[in-house]
Amino acid sequence: MWTDGTPTETHAPSQINATNSPDSEKGIQNKVIPEWKKSKAPDGGLAAWSVVLGSWCVLFCTFGWINMTGVGVFQNYYESTLLSQFSASTIAWIPSLQIFFMYAMGPVSGHLYDNYGPRYSVLFGSLLHVFGLMMCSISTKYYQILLSQGVCSAIGVSIIFQPATSVIPGWFDKKRGTAYGLMSTGSSVGGVIFPIMIQRLISEVGFAWAMRAGAFVILFLLTIANLTIRSRLSPSPRPVSRAALTQPLKETKMLLVIAGFTLLTFGVYIPIDYLVVEGLSSGISTNLSKYLLALLNAGSFFGRLGAGMIADRIGTYNVFAVVCYLAGIFILAIWIPATSTAETIVFAILFGCCSGAYVSLAAALVVKISPLPQIGYRVGLIFLFASIGGLTTNPIAGAILSYNSGSYLGMKVFAGVLLLAGTTCVFGTRLLHTGLKLVAKF
Repeated sequence: MWTDGTPTETHAPSQINATNSPDSEKGIQNKVIPEWKKSKAPDGGLAAWSVVLGSWCVLFCTFGWINMTGVGVFQNYYESTLLSQFSASTIAWIPSLQIFFMYAMGPVSGHLYDNYGPRYSVLFGSLLHVFGLMMCSISTKYYQILLSQGVCSAIGVSIIFQPATSVIPGWFDKKRGTAYGLMSTGSSVGGVIFPIMIQRLISEVGFAWAMRAGAFVILFLLTIANLTIRSRLSPSPRPVSRAALTQPLKETKMLLVIAGFTLLTFGVYIPIDYLVVEGLSSGISTNLSKYLLALLNAGSFFGRLGAGMIADRIGTYNVFAVVCYLAGIFILAIWIPATSTAETIVFAILFGCCSGAYVSLAAALVVKISPLPQIGYRVGLIFLFASIGGLTTNPIAGAILSYNSGSYLGMKVFAGVLLLAGTTCVFGTRLLHTGLKLVAKF
């Protein structure tokens, strides 16, 4: 367990033996210092910021692409054209599997990063992601699209996402929040560009070339990522053991973060998935409704960047708790009573600003309570549990909607309450570390 937010040396597998000294010659054994604690992060410089650039490209191509499922671009096209013979719920498994595999593969890809570094993971994941999208462009049957887009591409996304987020702490310490904030804006920019781009291309050049165009953009950006993402510290391969895999689950702080992040996933994705549909039902025009998710992602851009920069000043857990509490409050206080177009637009922007911390500070939460050599696996672990929400949020929200005869009230309450509950769990980690201190930085 940690006493001050930093791990004890017994948890670090990568160590450098201290050089012999006069004291050691007298029989006094020198203290063994882990490499990751002995070598300080540069917190800047061309090499460090180029890693952030590469990670930004990865977030653009991963979360930016996956966020497009919330707009329903593919769902609408598959229902009306390519897979019109299948039900909407059957087609919905394609985007649901994308989110599930992106999260559920986290511990595996994180463990690969911890043992072998980012180079081969980023390369292999890039090839899988692009290959899956290219295969989807020539697919005409349900099982082909499910395997190419819902499985192959999604697994590739997971494999490259973990190294991109886990490599940051090795390069940044005092400016870690800023680095994470800048990196995570890639998903917001991608979430704005990809939906507009793919929708326009489908109508102008067809589905096949729209998918290929998206794949070529992703290939270009992931090439940059492969050239820039690298680890500052040498990886230290170690065998898989039950003790190492279960250690995080024995730590109260880590358990609270996992529980909180899992609950937050349910709450965050409901507005993303249902904002457009709910807006249409409340009288928003079809043309304007297409841009609601773009407005949410635009708000998320500033929220992620701002949350990261402020976290360096007042603490990661403090910022995360404040903005996620606000996200839940905005659902209950603005989205529930919203009846006009203006109110819905205001909610989309404000919720985007606050919910941005869910992605931008997720890895930073784990870094504060974990040893650096285990960051990949531990970050992957919180996403593994979050995959439960990613897979089941849509069906649960749909069931609530049906039970309430088409009323969105119950679904909104469900999302708001779970956001508040999840944030409380995460904030519990901060209280365990600092005690009941209002202004403590953590």
